[in-house]
Amino acid sequence: MTITRSVLAGSAVAALSLGTLTTLASPASAAPNTTPQKVCGSAYRTVNSAAVGSLGTVYLTYNASNGQNCVVTIRSNPGAAVNMSAWIYVPDTEENHYDEGLFTSYAGPTYVHGKGHCVDWGGSLGTTHVQVYGSNCGSLKEHRVTFTR
Repeated sequence: MTITRSVLAGSAVAALSLGTLTTLASPASAAPNTTPQKVCGSAYRTVNSAAVGSLGTVYLTYNASNGQNCVVTIRSNPGAAVNMSAWIYVPDTEENHYDEGLFTSYAGPTYVHGKGHCVDWGGSLGTTHVQVYGSNCGSLKEHRVTFTR
């Protein structure tokens, strides 16, 4: 009986130690498990991005084979659902798409046909918003705005 208790006690200590080591080896916060290409599609290449404070990044991607742009906002540390958005607008054609809601890791994708056009795009995480105007227009300089409300 004493041997059995010792073996059980030793097994319990080993299991707890292993659990503690596993917990200590895990990162404090989960890294994003997605990329713009996983959300928009593998043919989309990142052509621009804008930080949403330290909370995440809004990505503008482009697919050269179909002329489509895609925007997605990705959190730095996925977790409980928060208000997020991703949007894109083509002033020349007035085409726009918007995605907003409570999300755990990303908002979007939002697509427009952007070949040969300037695009306005942006996104938000919580109360921090990023807007980029006149983007990817060749020699024209884009205008970026970040604000909190």
